[in-house]
Amino acid sequence: MQPKFFAIPVILILISGTFSLPIAHGQFQSGGVDKPGSWYVGEGLDAGDFFSYRVCHVDYKECTPFEMDFWIKGDRKVGTEDKWIAEVVVYDGGRIITGELELGKVAPEPTGGSIELSKYRGAFKSSIVWLSAFATAYGGEGGEGPKEFSAKSWGKIGNIGGEQVLPTAIETVTVPGGTFESVLVTWRTGGYTSKVWVVDEFPFPVKAATFTHVSEGIPPPEYQFQLLEYKPDVKESPFEGIVASEKIFEERGCPEVKTPKTFVKKPTKDFRYQIHAFYAPEEPIKNCPMKWLIKFISKFDDTEFLNQVQYDLLVVDDKLTPIRSLAQEDARQFLYSPSGQAIVDMIVKEDQGTANYVIWVYGLAPEGVLPTTAPDYLQITLPIKSLDGENTSPSLNIPSWIKNNARWWSNGEIDDTSFVQGIQFLIKEGIMVIPPTAQGTGTGNEIPQWIKNNAGWWADGSISDSDFVQGIQFLIKEGIMRISS
Repeated sequence: MQPKFFAIPVILILISGTFSLPIAHGQFQSGGVDKPGSWYVGEGLDAGDFFSYRVCHVDYKECTPFEMDFWIKGDRKVGTEDKWIAEVVVYDGGRIITGELELGKVAPEPTGGSIELSKYRGAFKSSIVWLSAFATAYGGEGGEGPKEFSAKSWGKIGNIGGEQVLPTAIETVTVPGGTFESVLVTWRTGGYTSKVWVVDEFPFPVKAATFTHVSEGIPPPEYQFQLLEYKPDVKESPFEGIVASEKIFEERGCPEVKTPKTFVKKPTKDFRYQIHAFYAPEEPIKNCPMKWLIKFISKFDDTEFLNQVQYDLLVVDDKLTPIRSLAQEDARQFLYSPSGQAIVDMIVKEDQGTANYVIWVYGLAPEGVLPTTAPDYLQITLPIKSLDGENTSPSLNIPSWIKNNARWWSNGEIDDTSFVQGIQFLIKEGIMVIPPTAQGTGTGNEIPQWIKNNAGWWADGSISDSDFVQGIQFLIKEGIMRISS
């Protein structure tokens, strides 16, 4: 008898609800967008390109922002490699730093340049050109090369978790430098999504908001940046006439600012916090640099640093009315220290005598979140000196109302001609006194952008009268502004 075979039916049961099959989230995530083409860091970069970025990086003052402007003036061979040469100006806390960077052509990472730019060079490499670890002009053993927008992944993060770098979405993004159709590149960091926006055929990303990897809590930013301005085919250096702050300080006779050692260790007025404030020099000097190291400490434990501190460094009058805010000078609502330790560089603008510096603590909260506790503060009164032989009286004799004109001009509310005519009248009438300046014979009539920037900063109190006057002297020397005898 032949054996009988029975067909065993296979029944598929579909169950709707919240049950789902397990997925290995940490192993691979799939990306890719519906956009043809590819991108790499440095795509389309050419001589004459000018870029201005506002940048911060966690390794530089815990992501304290600075402005970095750079102009690709050409290329040259360095050893066996052809490199781009970029002129750079950094604006950082009232200081101006100038120099050059050498950028590779396969990946525009800085490989050399002026020593003055070393700390900014590192931030630039680890933020604006960070994606060159994945996307370069040419492929190699590491498999970099240009990356397709439709690719499922551009690579894998090397830190804990090994998350994928993914082209995620097509987004229209607006930054001060313009509005762009971009591809959003993302990766997960400790439960949060880091984001970088790239634009096809544009050399560098236009925006980024990324986070450091932490095992618990809210991760602090790793780096952030946004494009402020871009100009192609700039034939002449846009930085003509810009002088590095260190050179100005040296000419003034300012002493070198060393590691802060003079300190004040006190509780705040209402005993909510302890503050250990170190500063240098011991006696600040008007129109010279000063450095602070501020430590925010628990009132219960001298060894416990506070986290996520929102604060400001103010100059106040005897009634505690603010005269100056370091946060406002940097166009920020408050200063922020995720770790409870902060380094603050500033230029002393206070007159000879004494000045009331106040470390004002708004409270403890993540950046962008309003603290719910009442603020508290520590006041530190310091003697202010003047440089030997420097006349600290208002010898430049600039009436305060002139600042309104400077502000309107910097904002584009009045034109160049109106501003120059106003300054000419004030000088000829003796209302505004300018140090003796040789009259130039040039016929040029274009005012450099840095002078307009100076006017706005002077109007806001970010630079001194003498710094503003140097810009006026430049106009006279170049023949842009003519003053009759």
